[in-house]
Amino acid sequence: MKSEDALAVIGYSEFPTGWFPQETCMSMAIEVAKGAILDAGIDKNDIEALLILPPLSMELDEHELTCGRLVEELGLNGVKFLFQTQGGGDSTVMAKITARGLINSGMAEVVLIIQTQAYSSVTGEEMRRFFSTNAGNYEEWEYPYGMTYNNMVALVAQRYMYETGLNDEQRASLVVSLRKWAQLNPHARFRKDLTVQDVLNSRVISTPLHVYECNVLSDGAGAFIVTGAKKAKSVAKKPVVYVLSEGHGGVTHFSMIQKRDKDFTRMGYDKAARIAFEEAGLTVKDVDVAELYGSYPILDLILFEDIGFCHRGEGGAMYLAGDTSPGGIMPVNTNGEIQQGHSGLGVGMSTFLEAVRQLRGEAGERQVKDAKIALVACAGGQIMDSHVTILTNELL
Repeated sequence: MKSEDALAVIGYSEFPTGWFPQETCMSMAIEVAKGAILDAGIDKNDIEALLILPPLSMELDEHELTCGRLVEELGLNGVKFLFQTQGGGDSTVMAKITARGLINSGMAEVVLIIQTQAYSSVTGEEMRRFFSTNAGNYEEWEYPYGMTYNNMVALVAQRYMYETGLNDEQRASLVVSLRKWAQLNPHARFRKDLTVQDVLNSRVISTPLHVYECNVLSDGAGAFIVTGAKKAKSVAKKPVVYVLSEGHGGVTHFSMIQKRDKDFTRMGYDKAARIAFEEAGLTVKDVDVAELYGSYPILDLILFEDIGFCHRGEGGAMYLAGDTSPGGIMPVNTNGEIQQGHSGLGVGMSTFLEAVRQLRGEAGERQVKDAKIALVACAGGQIMDSHVTILTNELL
């Protein structure tokens, strides 16, 4: 990617992740939008495109957000384009790619991207049905026979443990590493002390996964503003973060158990990372901080190894030794990822915003010293694809 074509993040904002029945998708969206505009220091009417990462299981809120009310509430008089970008957990990537197209084509100079989710307004049955039948499971062929997200990931975990020798303590340490970062994150929902034994003593959800190894759906929202690298130099009031390169492994399936190569434990991140590193002219050794959205800790480990931070089967020992935790040699998921809380499409948003925060030197107690290169990885659906983004605070 040429320097002048690089996407530049000039402002961002995040709502804490938690359980907030007093909030709505709209109220949180308005707050993070205002926060991002203030952070960028631009005139709100400079925004020419608004991209929405919609709330899941909330059809009325989804339509309200994408049919003009947010533009009206914020008084955005310059918006020419308003639409959704939705690819599951990779929706933030889809939004960035779309924004870059709008900017590089000259159709819009400044783009605001917003995600919001209020699961506290959704019934438990609606949540269960959405994640069991709408996001990677066949309603007619799999769901009636017990296939759910937790069960699918449990199958992946069992196969990975069989192939690599990962033990229970190492698997539990994946959660502990996330919790240690979350304890330093004021936006995280889960911040109490947690040990390997706590994880292993907790209720089994689907063998071998315990309750701490699974997701807890939460409320949250985030937003960021992007423009071209050239314009960013003239308008940015705070440090700019650039999208240096992106690699994509391709869409391979809808249902994990229908994956064509039948290899549940390889997700295509080796290909995505190779493309991203080649485009950036970097290697994995140049990465200062990694934000990996696997949606389950065991999948984070697979991403970690596939991307090349270590050889396959070696990551569990690194996590157990504290290498990925605060003070470790390779900081991973410094916001706590799912220990911050699972806010639908918002986990991909929060991991991206954490990379931006780290590169701007604004992560407080969890700040990685002298961070200049960040890697963000994510997927949509049942790991239907793979994306690796490399960010920097200095154009190379």
